[in-house]
This record gives sequence, C-alpha cells and structure tokens, in this order.
Amino acid sequence: MKNEIIERFTSYVKVDTQSNENNDTCPSTPGQLTLGKQLVEELKEIGMQDITMDDNGYVMATLPANTDKALPTIGFLAHIDTATDFTGQNVNPQLISSYDGKDIVLNKELNVVLSPLQFPNLKNYEGHTLITTDGTTLLGADNKAGIAEIMTSMAYLINHPEIKHGKIRVAFTPDEEIGRGPHKFDVDAFHADFAYTIDGGPLGELQYESFNAAAAKITFKGNNVHPGTAKGKMVNSSKIAMAFQSKLPAMEAPEFTEGYEGFYHLIGIQGDVENTYVHYIIRDHDKQKFEERKQTITKLVEEFQSVYGQDSVVLELNDQYYNMKDKIEPVKYIVDVAHEAMENLGITPIVEPIRGGTDGSQLSYMGLPTPNVFTGGENFHGKFEFISVDNMVKATETIIEICKLFEKR
Repeated sequence: MKNEIIERFTSYVKVDTQSNENNDTCPSTPGQLTLGKQLVEELKEIGMQDITMDDNGYVMATLPANTDKALPTIGFLAHIDTATDFTGQNVNPQLISSYDGKDIVLNKELNVVLSPLQFPNLKNYEGHTLITTDGTTLLGADNKAGIAEIMTSMAYLINHPEIKHGKIRVAFTPDEEIGRGPHKFDVDAFHADFAYTIDGGPLGELQYESFNAAAAKITFKGNNVHPGTAKGKMVNSSKIAMAFQSKLPAMEAPEFTEGYEGFYHLIGIQGDVENTYVHYIIRDHDKQKFEERKQTITKLVEEFQSVYGQDSVVLELNDQYYNMKDKIEPVKYIVDVAHEAMENLGITPIVEPIRGGTDGSQLSYMGLPTPNVFTGGENFHGKFEFISVDNMVKATETIIEICKLFEKR
C-alpha cells in the first residue's frame, strides 16, 4: 500500500492544477481537467463503476455494495485544485526515507531548509517516510493526498472482496481553493446519504465545525490633484483606506487568534490617490458573532460615508459559507463512526473546528452532510509543505475502516 500511495501521489502533484479566481470558467484552469481525465482512467483501471466526468471537471464513480444488507451510501471527496498562495508549476517532490529528525535541505542552491527549529512538529515524524517540495513550489498535498488516499482505499476494497461494505461514491472536485468547489456539484447525481472530505492536515484530525464566512470589498474614491496645488482639494483614497483599517480591532486578526476565535483579515489592498480597493474576509464560528462582525464593517463604512460622501466609500459584502456544524449535528453519528474508526486503528482523534473552509461547509448546506478527515500533511500552501507517507497509509486505512463499521452497524 505504501508504494502505491507514493506512486499515485507523486504523479498527481506533477500536474499543475492551481485554480485561478480571476477566471470565470469551471474549472478555472485547464490543468484541473488534465488531472481529472487521468483520474477517470485510473478509476477504470482499478475497477470502479459509473465513472463520469462532466464539462465542469467533476469526476464521480461508484464502488457497488457487496452485501445484501440495507446500508447507507457513503461518499468520499477530495479536490483536484491546489492553492493560489504559492506557485504550483513544475512541482518536483522529494522522498525522504526514515527521516532522522534533523534539518532537511530542500534546495541547496537557494538555501531553503525545512528545519525543526522553525517547524517543531517535524520531530513527530522521526522514522517516517516524508515527501517534501524542492524548495521552489508548494507540494499540493492539499488535496492530492486526499485523492491518492481515496483511490488507494477503493483499489484495496476491490481487491479484498471479503471486506463487506455498502455502496460507496467518490468524487474529485475543482476550484475548492477559491471557494467554488461545490458551486456546480450535482448532489442529486452523487446520490450519497452523507460524505467525508479527505482534506485535513496532521494525523487524527476530525472536523465537523467550520467558520461562518463572508467577503468584503470596499472601494475608496479620492480626488487627485497636483501636490503643488493640492491644499484643500486633494482627497487621498489610500489614506482613507488606512484610516478605515485602523478602526478595526487590531488583535482580531488571523495572526492573533486561534480555536473558536473569529477575525477580520485584510487580504489585499491596491490603490493610489484616486482609487483604493481593500479586500477583507470575515470569519467566526458563532453565527451571532459573525453577524456582528459584518455589522461592524457595515457601520464603519457608513461612518466614513458620512465624512467623505456616500459615493466615495462603497461596500460589497457577500456571505461565502456557513458553519457546517448546524447541518451535521443532527446526523452526528457519522462523526462518531469516523472517531471509532480512528481509535480502532490506534489513532488518537483530534476533534477540532476548521479554521478555514472545506467543500463540506457548502455541501452540508446543499443536503450532503460532510465532515472532514485528516490526510497526513502539514505546512500547506507553501514551499515548506510536507506529508508523511506513513500517515497517508493511516488515512487510507481510516477510509476502509469507516466502510467496515457502517456494514457492522
């Protein structure tokens, strides 16, 4: 199983599937279709059935039940795209056998070193087989590790018919990293009672709570006049934007928060004297606090409008997704089964809220309750990303154990 996972994963990460929020197509980049077609062929090779890939790049397949018991249909999902934060072109994965707990030189020429001094969690992986970047790209374990683990688990179940299970559906989706993963996902066609995204991080992660999320774009309009004659005439939109940012609670930002703490995150600012555009994301697990955060932004905009004019400060505020806890708690047993599966395998479950979003956040509100399970990776979205192959095996075994447990219920 270990070699199979390595072979699958390293082939997937070499395909550039970074999504692009500036493209309106689905998928947003052609590389996602390239990998989707590769996955379709692999699904055929391992013996899956009802394999489809639609024009939007959604891949689905079925492993039929091998028992007459009346069992629920379980879904497993992973996303094809990789993050936009750091380049994903020409990924060159490096295999580290029996990691010794010391510095890993990712790129000698560029002096890029993955060190336990900077990342103390590396010490948890002594003796593991690791896959890292070469120091020039992200790795893409988010979420090609999930794809490899789902594919390997399905192949295992097909090759071990003595393991009884109900009907299983798998899906590989585009554009999760830009928040559009479920937008064109056909829940009715997927036809599962519930699902799991295999899209978490370190060993044992099990998540069924997510942020409530919104995005805000604020346009500040100024008046540019030659600085030599600007007195009483110039209005500097960039300075207005800076003043706006200074009004938000300084400590309620991602770099100062953890656990259930929400935040306002300034993710981008572009502008000059005449026009400045500021982008925020707003996050909170608590629905009431989430609404209060949106109201804070709205009232602050109104305050600035009263000074600079209504047309000079323009707000676009849109909800993105909601806390999936509200939709999963009524069927909490699906989380309990995953918890039991991990314990059966000697894995300590780490049940904690997601400080981000997964496709499951939106899918749960589309009628498909979908908690999230670990993949084994760390340091996602950057050059220091790595994954433990040993823990990828455990994620694969967890998928298999979940299927076994539902057959026994």
